[in-house]
Amino acid sequence: MCLSCGCGEPDNDHGNPANITAQDLRSAAQAAEISPQEAADNIQAGAGAG
Repeated sequence: MCLSCGCGEPDNDHGNPANITAQDLRSAAQAAEISPQEAADNIQAGAGAG
């Protein structure tokens, strides 16, 4: 859903690489050696702190 806009298409960046996709989330989770769900939780926690 380009996770940023909520369109319901998780791997469609709408032609703009600045949009966050499910693949971006999976890649970030793999880099941190955590699950995609944990990465999503960490992003949500961090976004609420700013």
